[in-house]
Amino acid sequence: MPDDLERETTELLQRLVRLNTVNPPGGERPAQELLAGLLGEAGFEVQLLGRTEERPNLAARLRGEGDGPTLCLLSHVDTVLADPAEWQRDPWSGDVVDGELWGRGAQDMKSQTAAEVVAALALARDGWRPAHGDLLVVSAADEETGGGEGAEWLTEHHADAVRCDLLLNEGAGSVFPFGDERVYGVCVAEKGVFRFTLTTDGVAAHAGTPNVGDNALLKMVPLLQAIGERRPGFDVTDPPRALLDGLGIPLDGDPAGALEALRERDPLLASTVEPMLGVTLAPTIISASEKINVIPSHARLQIDCRTPPGMGEEQVRRRVHELLGGEGYALEFTEKVVGNASPVDSPLMDALRGWIAHEDPEARVVPTMLPAFTDSRTFRDAFPECVAYGFFPQREMTFYESWPLVHSRDERIAVADLGFAARCYRDVTKELLGG
Repeated sequence: MPDDLERETTELLQRLVRLNTVNPPGGERPAQELLAGLLGEAGFEVQLLGRTEERPNLAARLRGEGDGPTLCLLSHVDTVLADPAEWQRDPWSGDVVDGELWGRGAQDMKSQTAAEVVAALALARDGWRPAHGDLLVVSAADEETGGGEGAEWLTEHHADAVRCDLLLNEGAGSVFPFGDERVYGVCVAEKGVFRFTLTTDGVAAHAGTPNVGDNALLKMVPLLQAIGERRPGFDVTDPPRALLDGLGIPLDGDPAGALEALRERDPLLASTVEPMLGVTLAPTIISASEKINVIPSHARLQIDCRTPPGMGEEQVRRRVHELLGGEGYALEFTEKVVGNASPVDSPLMDALRGWIAHEDPEARVVPTMLPAFTDSRTFRDAFPECVAYGFFPQREMTFYESWPLVHSRDERIAVADLGFAARCYRDVTKELLGG
């Protein structure tokens, strides 16, 4: 039989899924008002703060009895688009079938919103108050398009309302098998984004006499070939180092050797870990002539470049030149966001390790790094001392089952994992804040 936390989290997630918050346009207000009402009734001090009326962010605080850290349970309630024609079930149905709840946001990340809020409600309704510090529940808008109306706006304009010392957000937590072991990842870092455009130049001509011109598009071939056949040098930071150590594959000064050792044991996991070890380059858009009968005088290749935490523009440029050479093209950065990280070791990590040890004694916890980014990046930037981790524990669905559903069709989650996650947030909150 499901426990009360599982039942209440399931019901709240169904209500959230049935509120269409596809971003754009977002329209998060109905979801935020639902959460605000529940938290306000339970004794939280609730604020709805937004740049616009239609898209507020929620900040709800349960004050403690003494000084101490502020623990923030962070999530977002906007989602990406869903095409009903591609789904087996209505993306906004919230149907529970064979123990799984279906709908857009079931994985990313209304499930975590529901689990965090229900955990907070359970504590407050029982009369619990932090012995030291505060519990802060933040539900943001606009994460899926960068946070301009969400975390970025909130931390800039209402920093005191959301300032925190410890933070739990999305980014990891689904169990993954490793040999005979079960391993839970805790996301302690996120890669940066340094997108750029490569331009090659030539001479235009009639396509009927291609030898008269100088085809700029053909000059892209060796660049694409280099990106496809080679990879930039390794730039290993603390999070993937700790991950490999946790898996029993220490680097020992040889990232390539460690990666090969991991590949021999688990090729699928190695393909996930490899992007954590340095810069990645993914060509995604190429353009040249606007007419089929004109030899292009310019060609442009857009590349999605992800970088280790702390790496800046000059380091990225150096890695690109090492891979492609320094001549024959122009390079222009079009987006520059430095990745960031939190310490691998902290009281928050200790609490998560302890909880997993109690709930799933045969499993282990290891740090991981996300090749994408979440609102954790914004909170780390705004509050440099904040320890921010991504952790939404799931043990019914493995990482290899849950991750492909994110931003995809037929998104769903095991309802048993909703209760599992809610218990985690409840117990870890009490562990960290006392009372």
